[in-house]
Amino acid sequence: MPRAWRAWRPGLMADPAGAPAQFDVIVVGAGIAGSALAVALSGEGLTLALVEAQPLPSDDLPTTMSVDDFDPRVSALTARSRRFLDDLGVWQAIDAYRSCAYRHMTVWDAQGTGQIEFDHREVDVPELGHIVENRAIVLPLARRLAAAPDITLFNPRKVEDCARQPDDTHVITLDDGTQLRSALVVAADGALSPIRTMLGFATREWDYGHRAIVATVQHECDHRYTAWQRFLPSGPLALLPLPVAGDSHFCSIVWSIEDALAEDILAQDDEAFCLALERASEGCLGAFSAASKRFAFPLRQRHAVDYVQPGVVLVADAAHTIHPLAGQGINLGLADVALLAQETLATTARGLPPGDLGSLQRYQRQRKSDNLVMMAAMDGFKRLFEADALPLRWLRNAGMRGVGAVAPVKQQLMRHAMGLGN
Repeated sequence: MPRAWRAWRPGLMADPAGAPAQFDVIVVGAGIAGSALAVALSGEGLTLALVEAQPLPSDDLPTTMSVDDFDPRVSALTARSRRFLDDLGVWQAIDAYRSCAYRHMTVWDAQGTGQIEFDHREVDVPELGHIVENRAIVLPLARRLAAAPDITLFNPRKVEDCARQPDDTHVITLDDGTQLRSALVVAADGALSPIRTMLGFATREWDYGHRAIVATVQHECDHRYTAWQRFLPSGPLALLPLPVAGDSHFCSIVWSIEDALAEDILAQDDEAFCLALERASEGCLGAFSAASKRFAFPLRQRHAVDYVQPGVVLVADAAHTIHPLAGQGINLGLADVALLAQETLATTARGLPPGDLGSLQRYQRQRKSDNLVMMAAMDGFKRLFEADALPLRWLRNAGMRGVGAVAPVKQQLMRHAMGLGN
């Protein structure tokens, strides 16, 4: 370790009685992004703290398969995200539990003839991505955290205050009075990030006037490892394939629907909901025979004006939330985490503190530009497909057919969405 860094590190200095516990990095939030970051930084000579308001999971996950046995929240992981989780040593456990590779995607417009198909063979890869229950990602990460000697867990503990010090370190006060001090605080505490609010990060945001209804459903026909998305006037419907159990076929749905219609859909019994879903999906998976409890959450686009301040950085949903129509939220968050871990380790290897502003600004420049491009694209798709004017309907249908007919353009679009670069 470089001498300058060794001399600076507060974690190696004697602390007077009653002083805050010293760490090199404090991560607030032990969801997928925060846990992945802590694991990525572990074993590199840093002292790490992870603060989480909820207990970390410890129980084994259910192995039976019915609509009530799946986590209603799932992630569509790209190849880049899967590789990152593999590098962290958790993908094998995730895949051994259960995941579903999807090899094909069908997207079509409910108000026209526009349709586009994406297939893994077009870009010479085994699959387009994996559908994974969120809890199947969180649990192996939590086990890695618990086994890491350089990570101190504070959970369940809420952050009551985060105060910048004159030297640009921060002191965090927890709800039990414990105080922690660090050269770098990472806010991975979600879309309503308390750290972002406490430190006065400005955001630009707007409400879509939609809610996303999520559930697990059982259906008649084999999903053929295909992800389906239909654009309806009221919002997009995604059907994401889940593992097959014998003759039973399941998928996870994300149905983005106008607020005015969402209450009626949520109030339906299982039979009525399944019939409504069959109509909305145009029967692409046949009849739906069962549905889990439905959950709904409001859709709001939110983007922090800045991701960084001296000694503090926002990642994942704390920095940006995006419309779920392409399932890119978790992938953007993991890309944030992978780059921040890389920058932090490179910075400390040069003998600089992990909160070095130059390093944080490099992270911000790359991730902010990438995130803005994806957010603008998703917002544009959303607005284009909900437009009812005839010229726009013709344009989007012609556009889908046109992209599907030009192989190089389609392949480039697929590779970008999968995080495979050029």
